[in-house]
Amino acid sequence: MKRLGVKVKILNPDAIIPKYQTEEAAGFDLHSVDEKTIKAGERDVVKTGLAVALPKGYELQVRPRSGLALKNGITVLNTPGTVDSDYRGELMVILLNTSGEDFIIKKNDRIAQAVIKEILQADFAVVDELDSTERGSGGFGSTGK
Repeated sequence: MKRLGVKVKILNPDAIIPKYQTEEAAGFDLHSVDEKTIKAGERDVVKTGLAVALPKGYELQVRPRSGLALKNGITVLNTPGTVDSDYRGELMVILLNTSGEDFIIKKNDRIAQAVIKEILQADFAVVDELDSTERGSGGFGSTGK
């Protein structure tokens, strides 16, 4: 498995440094430094108390935790949320409570997971025509699935 050095700055003494839970895990957990309640059907920003310096050419994707989604209806609103390599502010997570019950977040709770991905930037070329494909311009649901 490829390894990448990422610098982490602790902004809050209650912050938990990310770590992978298993040897082959793709993602690592992000923990809350906040204590708050997200009311049923509402959303809120939850702080992690951390900032990171990603190497150029990488992004950090913030994703929901499957257990929170299944058991509590808690998801990350802008999934995946992207943290660019030039961002140096605090990592924060927008959580959405899709359930009918209020959800209480305690300090150090695992609130989301993050995955670091290599990125490519495109060189856009304006053309008069695009190559044709079997699908063509068929949009949402056009493949019948």
